[in-house]
Amino acid sequence: MTRDMSDEERAEFATELERLREEHRDLDAAIGALTAVGAYDRLQLQRLKKRKLVLRDRITFLEDALTPDIIA
Repeated sequence: MTRDMSDEERAEFATELERLREEHRDLDAAIGALTAVGAYDRLQLQRLKKRKLVLRDRITFLEDALTPDIIA
């Protein structure tokens, strides 16, 4: 990020990051369970995968925001 974050903002980002990681793991398990059953709704599976990708993007954003910039 271009500006320094306060400790409160860092804590909020870290909390959201953990929640999103948990939701991402849950979606991964749900997708795995659906495909293991064999008889699944393709539309539902596509929606779950799309949600998982959106979560991955947000997780990456938060991780980048929490990682300090190091100029080499």
